[in-house]
Amino acid sequence: MPIKFTLLGLLFFFTIQGARAQETLSKDLDYAYLDKLIAICRANYPKIKMYQAHVEAAESGVKKAKLSYFDIFNFSYLYNPKNNGAPVSASFPFTYQFGFFVNIGAILQKPAMVKQARSELASAEYDKQSFDLNMEAEVKKRYFTYIQKKAVYRVRSNASLDVESMLTNVKKRFEMGQETLEKYNQVLIMQTDHAQNLLNSESEVLVAKSSLEELVGQKLEDIK
Repeated sequence: MPIKFTLLGLLFFFTIQGARAQETLSKDLDYAYLDKLIAICRANYPKIKMYQAHVEAAESGVKKAKLSYFDIFNFSYLYNPKNNGAPVSASFPFTYQFGFFVNIGAILQKPAMVKQARSELASAEYDKQSFDLNMEAEVKKRYFTYIQKKAVYRVRSNASLDVESMLTNVKKRFEMGQETLEKYNQVLIMQTDHAQNLLNSESEVLVAKSSLEELVGQKLEDIK
């Protein structure tokens, strides 16, 4: 029974610790700043501009297909100066012959061409919408990763300071003959491990920051 209560107590302790860690991470998040990052990404990222260009080209294709309806009709005229020896009227010394033609085959083809142009426009718009959603998700992912790495770095930095303080105390006690060499070496190894972890964490923060800046096209320091 005591063992059962001990396990429940440990479970409760770790659950509370996890909730506190999550709450601390949530407090670091700035959703207004995140929305600004997403807006800047949409304005700067080259591939988003590329998809927008595809949409604009497809819109031009629809307009061009609609205007091509005028190609169905053909108007022509023939000028006849009447210099072929035929009697010439004083009132009409020359004549014009007019012609108006309709291309039946083109009439049948144009609706299909317009429909195809509209389908290509819809496809380009869907591609852009899909890419916009993917980019928004990617910006959020990299922002959350950046915040996480900063939080981990902060935790490790505090832990490293604690170990540094512990090492200073143990070193003094060892020099006074109040602590064993084994204990001193253990704390020294611990300090070295924490220093290495802190360097790794700092590197992870810089990589996460650079990864986020790649999408927004600006330094995070320049975005207020």
